[in-house]
Amino acid sequence: MTESPAEFSAAETALLARFFTNMDRPVFALRNLPEVVKGALFSRYSRTEKSLRRVLLEEFINEPDSGFAQLAGAEAGADDTVAVRRAEEFYERVLVGYGDDSVAELAGAHVALERVSTLAAKALEDSRIGISPLEKSTRYVRFDRPGPDGQHLYYRGPELAHPAYGPACDALFQAYSRLIEPLTQSIRERFPLEAGETDRAWKSATRAKALDMLRGLLPAGTLTNLGLYGNGRAFEYLITKLAASELAECRGLAGDLHRELNLVIPSFVKRAVDERYGAPAAERIARARSQTARLAQRLGRPSTGPSVTLLEHDPDAERRVVAAVLFPHSDAGWKEQEEDATTVLETILGDRTNRRQRPPRALEHAVYNFEIVANFAAYRDLHRHRMLTQDRQLLGTSLGYDVPAGLAELGMEAEFRSAIDAAAAAHGRIEPDAGPALAQYVVPLAFRLRWYFRVNLREIYHLCELRTTPQGHPDYRWVAQEMFRLVAEVHPRLARYAKFVDMGPGDELERRRSERRLDEKLSALDSNQSVADRPQRDRVP
Repeated sequence: MTESPAEFSAAETALLARFFTNMDRPVFALRNLPEVVKGALFSRYSRTEKSLRRVLLEEFINEPDSGFAQLAGAEAGADDTVAVRRAEEFYERVLVGYGDDSVAELAGAHVALERVSTLAAKALEDSRIGISPLEKSTRYVRFDRPGPDGQHLYYRGPELAHPAYGPACDALFQAYSRLIEPLTQSIRERFPLEAGETDRAWKSATRAKALDMLRGLLPAGTLTNLGLYGNGRAFEYLITKLAASELAECRGLAGDLHRELNLVIPSFVKRAVDERYGAPAAERIARARSQTARLAQRLGRPSTGPSVTLLEHDPDAERRVVAAVLFPHSDAGWKEQEEDATTVLETILGDRTNRRQRPPRALEHAVYNFEIVANFAAYRDLHRHRMLTQDRQLLGTSLGYDVPAGLAELGMEAEFRSAIDAAAAAHGRIEPDAGPALAQYVVPLAFRLRWYFRVNLREIYHLCELRTTPQGHPDYRWVAQEMFRLVAEVHPRLARYAKFVDMGPGDELERRRSERRLDEKLSALDSNQSVADRPQRDRVP
């Protein structure tokens, strides 16, 4: 299928071609357009019989009041900020006239947030739909490099002026820094370079092992960087939630995000903190949190160690999954869908050859509720799975902490424990004065916390097959393995086709195989580039 050749003149085609990936096919992508234009364009598109290209031409490019020429960068030296503000009234009129809240999902923005605490990063990443986060890794990046002011990188808001806070965080970073080099050297002596392994791959794998073992020393106030991509609707709600946070840092980030997004997608975040919608919504969230906190029990019971508990499951899950599989292909009602479960499951899952072959949506009808106690570092990794319902308790010290396996035999456990214990003592002094929410900043990532996951079987397949790979961190591998073991106990037939779950002990040097595969990929790219660079006559046909 192609566009009618008479739809646009040659001049119009030349004008529009800059903004579309093609001018003659019914499937095309937009390019070189600001997000506010894309959102308004799609908003109008839903209420007209015109083609999208025609809408852009007639109602934006050729509309004098739109300010389109400057906004799209056609005027040399144009200031995008000024252009957005100048055109805002026009686009707001389009959005009000032709759109609803869902239109805000069609315009997005990329935002970088630097030097925010690990605690705040979790709040920023907590949105399940509409926000895609990427955070600086504790496995690949050293966190002991000082900032521009020469100080260790942890959050220092005025609300954390308690005399115990700074010294405790400094001591944790100092221990982290002291241990990195000797631990890396010890690991390299234990896992020497193997035949066929590049020096790059070996050094990367052994360094990652050392950083994995020491990440538990980092306090929750550790500064990190993250990038977010999200649509306007998701950003609006994220800003409102941050504005309701107990943490002053998050409330400040709400204002920062709103200010910056107002420069690129203003129409879609304008209600996030306004007096009619955003501010009352934030006040309501804060009020509900305060009131429910007074109703909740705080028993202060010590932990018995890491645990994964299956709280609830549906005994009728197999029947529900079978019905969901058959339903789209049948003309009978839901309750009339009956077939042997083994036959149905073998049909839809029996030929999976790798974990990226996702199981069908029918598996979402089997649901499990888990309670998990594990260290905060493992929670950070598992928190990235957003196709589930989860929430956590406040990070504290009462549940104890985990010491990485192997530190003792390398002679470094004593210093690790000493730093962790000192931070726990500081937490005990800070919490009575600052409260449990603020006291979280000083708690090292090695300490455990309790959270729940309510997750369907389809996500169990994804989470457990991904998080049990041998190169994964031992802490979250154990959690994923336990979750799968419990599911397999109650629903063995439903679980049997998750055949890429690895229940083995994992790799001692977790990143070694991954780094070797990376070398193979880099070598293949280099080879392809060499072929591409040869003269045409030298290429093999």
